Amino acid sequence: MNETKFKFEDLKVYQKALGFVDIVYTICNDFPITERYGLYSQFTRAAVSISLNIAEGSGDTDAQFNRFLQIAINSVKECVVCSTIAKRQNFITDKQDFELRENLVELSKMISSLQKYLKKTKDKKTTTITTKD
Repeated sequence: MNETKFKFEDLKVYQKALGFVDIVYTICNDFPITERYGLYSQFTRAAVSISLNIAEGSGDTDAQFNRFLQIAINSVKECVVCSTIAKRQNFITDKQDFELRENLVELSKMISSLQKYLKKTKDKKTTTITTKD
């Protein structure tokens, strides 16, 4: 059977974001049950938001995609804070916090690189249009 795929599913940054979601869920499943609707919910939603925004913006114009990538970056920042709080509350270990942060740094770099690429292609298009006039 042929697998139906969307273009964004081939993006390395999207795959990395999905991997991060897996890590967050695994770690959050060990949070106290009292956090199910607190930090657990906030952390998992922020992690999921990264991949959702990459996917949602990918089919749009470069400007729209860039806007969604910025929202994904904001979700990365939100995850940093969630990790910090989880560590301060002793829900996660220093090692888990380090692993989360390493992944978030990597995601941030990948998303920023994609934003720069989109800006560069936009600038090229503008230059091409300008020189044709």
